[in-house]
Amino acid sequence: MILGFDTSGPWVATALLRDDEIVAGHKADMAKGQAEHLMPLIEQTLADGNATLSDLTAIGVGIGPGNFTGIRISVSAARGLALALGIPAIGVSLLDALAHDAPRPTLAALPAPRDAHYLQRFGDGIDRAPALVSAADLPDWLTPGITLVGPTTADLAATHGLPHAPSPAIAPAIARIATTRAATPQPRPAPLYIKPADATPSRDAGPTIL
Repeated sequence: MILGFDTSGPWVATALLRDDEIVAGHKADMAKGQAEHLMPLIEQTLADGNATLSDLTAIGVGIGPGNFTGIRISVSAARGLALALGIPAIGVSLLDALAHDAPRPTLAALPAPRDAHYLQRFGDGIDRAPALVSAADLPDWLTPGITLVGPTTADLAATHGLPHAPSPAIAPAIARIATTRAATPQPRPAPLYIKPADATPSRDAGPTIL
């Protein structure tokens, strides 16, 4: 039984996977307040699935790319729960989740600030790692017949005459990917930021710590 959840965007999303079936899940859209709503929504999801935390065998968590604070919320929660329950926590990128059931080759895309995109390309011989790409450079990632998937790719696919796949529900996709990885040792979940932080460290020397 695997719990999947994500707070890397303006939402809190959860899903409970039992065997190969999603038995419960929620998605609440919110611009802020994810930290306060995540655990109550997890508890509600478990209750809806007639399960408790002790029933879980693994946790799947969205690691971004997305909102810096939101990513930290979900990754920290997953690590804490995994440690307390003695089960693995498995990080899943949102780009992997978008492309999970899409036909190959696939270009997964998420909107990024300043008219840019987070992109990852999937397919034999054309794989590309996640990257932050400007709108002007996005056509360089397109190949003939590639399927576009993501919340803002429908118009782009139509413009270039390419197939488009609907975006899946993120939390169920995270849970399903986590179950395929749970049998092998996984690194602890870590944020996938891609985009540098907007705030830059001060160039002034800090105080001397005695």
